Amino acid sequence: MAPFEPAALPELLPVFYRRLFPHGPYGRWLGYGGVVKNYFQLREFSFTLRDDIYVRFQSFGSPQELERELQRINPYKIDIGAVYSHRPNQHNTVHLGAFQPQEKELVFDIDMTDYDDVRTCCSSAEICSKCWTLMTIAVRVIDRALVGEGLGDAARPRSAPQQRPDPHHHRGKGGAGGERGMRRRPAGSRRGARLGGTPQPVPTPSCSPAVAPAEDLGVRHRLWVYSGRRGVHCWVCDDAVRKWSPALRAAAVEYLTLVKGGAETVKKVNISEPVHPFIRRSVSVVEKYFEAYALVGQDILGTPESWDKVLALVPEDIREPLRGEFPKKRDSVQRWELLKGRMERTRRPGGPGRGTACYADWEIMLQYCFPRLDINVSKGVGHLLKSPFSVHPKTGRVSVPLDLQRLDQFDPFAVPTISSLCHELDAAGDDGEQEEGGETEPKRRARDYKKTSLAPYVRVFEQFVEEMERARRGELLRRSGESWAGTQPAGGPRSGRIPWL
Repeated sequence: MAPFEPAALPELLPVFYRRLFPHGPYGRWLGYGGVVKNYFQLREFSFTLRDDIYVRFQSFGSPQELERELQRINPYKIDIGAVYSHRPNQHNTVHLGAFQPQEKELVFDIDMTDYDDVRTCCSSAEICSKCWTLMTIAVRVIDRALVGEGLGDAARPRSAPQQRPDPHHHRGKGGAGGERGMRRRPAGSRRGARLGGTPQPVPTPSCSPAVAPAEDLGVRHRLWVYSGRRGVHCWVCDDAVRKWSPALRAAAVEYLTLVKGGAETVKKVNISEPVHPFIRRSVSVVEKYFEAYALVGQDILGTPESWDKVLALVPEDIREPLRGEFPKKRDSVQRWELLKGRMERTRRPGGPGRGTACYADWEIMLQYCFPRLDINVSKGVGHLLKSPFSVHPKTGRVSVPLDLQRLDQFDPFAVPTISSLCHELDAAGDDGEQEEGGETEPKRRARDYKKTSLAPYVRVFEQFVEEMERARRGELLRRSGESWAGTQPAGGPRSGRIPWL
């Protein structure tokens, strides 16, 4: 891979925006089919230019206008903001207070620096193949919760209704901050499944009745993206979710948060019975990676200093016997099996030593591996987030979509840099610009990116956009059918002609 030099960006970015950036699917994504008038025109974009010049509240009349602007100014970074009440580039002409963000994708930002208290291989902005497993776990856990247990895209009903998390389910009817459209549970039903013993926001899923309510968020259209350096982003694009208020967004993040407390807090995960299904499912995901990542890769029980940090999370009556037995074990794996066995004994029904069930082994796994979300990024409708296919100005890597079918094979160090992509174009020759003159620029550009290692990532993005478009067409047909059926007499339609054909 060609080495990246930040000083070369002014020469490389014009090539990137002219020949490699996927303008076509990008515009289709943010236009959402044009169902809402002026939706694209009301979207804020911001650009970071050379010498850290930052330009906010940019908006464009069409994706083609945005494409021309990107090729004119060649930004070092693109951020995407909210859809506003007025065109963002005219915000100075609007009365004070009238210019307000209306909607935006629900976004999640997971940054490796938030794990510095539990990773030993790297710190700050550094990453390696060992600690990148934390990002893999984060995507697995959060995506499973977003979709809902047992509901992959293939299983989800095409027109599943979108319902909302209830951040005030425990306040009763008329609680402060309540949102229109929230569902009140029937009298006598279980209210507020407990996460770690504390009542939490419980989203009601948009899924079939066969799936129990309050089992995760039940969304459909998620775009996971590598940030280009040390983290991942998620864009939840369902129509109903984009309209969520800050309170609903905060409730969703709260539901997905188990690690709580600052640097002074020793024990950041607390589990009590009954254990919420979300916790059980999260533990099952973490377990698949825990031995290779934490016990072998990070060696969290390898030395007295490191195992004392882990034992601080265990109840004292179990901690001291383990501290005496750990030196007799060969390595972290054996020490973990000993600790895990002691915890499982307390949870065995009718078993010896059965008293209060202890989940310290689960709490340790979650404290060391569970996703750490930035609530401020997610709850603010007007918050900006780096765009997919933006180039990271320090690493040169492109912010590429993740293929969840191949997530375990994803290597951040193998992601193409702008330097390597331009080198690949040069190696492939300039045939694309020398063929018959009647060919359109978009066709030439499509062939250009297909010559490079960016192609599989663009295909993942195109598949995401195509799936959204299929779902939108299906929903429009369903609504048209219902509207047509509702206008017919009881005996059926007067003719066989379908009105929208």
